Amino acid sequence: MLKLYGFPVSNYANMVHLALLEKGLPFEYVPTVPEQSPELLAKSPRGKVPFLETPQGYLNETSVILDYLEDRGEGRPLLPADPYQKALVRALMKEIELYIELAARPMYAELLAGVTLPDAIRNKARDDLQAGFATLKRHGRFAPYVAGDSFTLADVVFLYSAELAARVGQKFFGLDLLGDFPAARALLATLGENPNVKTLAAQRDAAMPGFVAAMRAKYNPGKAAAG
Repeated sequence: MLKLYGFPVSNYANMVHLALLEKGLPFEYVPTVPEQSPELLAKSPRGKVPFLETPQGYLNETSVILDYLEDRGEGRPLLPADPYQKALVRALMKEIELYIELAARPMYAELLAGVTLPDAIRNKARDDLQAGFATLKRHGRFAPYVAGDSFTLADVVFLYSAELAARVGQKFFGLDLLGDFPAARALLATLGENPNVKTLAAQRDAAMPGFVAAMRAKYNPGKAAAG
């Protein structure tokens, strides 16, 4: 049986988790946090999550795992059969990751741990987020799903990237990145009603206080000890 290693607050782990649930594949979820122990590094070379245990060995990197799940040919397909349409979905996935998720990521330490970041990092994040959402607006179809009329892996990556990125934009820069993007806002609402998405959201919310406390202890050990 497949085994997914991750923790509920990780948006990348949740991408794989949701794909497994939507495909209807049997798997075991193994709660795991990133670390640099020899045991974990033997399974995930960078000590990151998610990683997937397969009958042949371990796989790391979210995009690789998602491709592997599709290539198995089991369960509900989350990529089109046509090579060109499949490539378009993968392009959207990559654009969302590079220009939205990774644009917001530098701000997570400030969002979750209260770290004050340099203006150069904040300014770059703001500019990159605006450019990223503009890119998605130009390329995404939202008819009603990101790549067209069917739910695909592009929607999985969108869900766990755009929502948090929009929160970063609003909280730190006063940007309503979805304000003139009603189709994206509507899709987030639709995806939020998915039963599997609701299950993962509940698990994330339950784990969030402990994760935030750990982040604050990591970045502000003095404050964490005092508070």
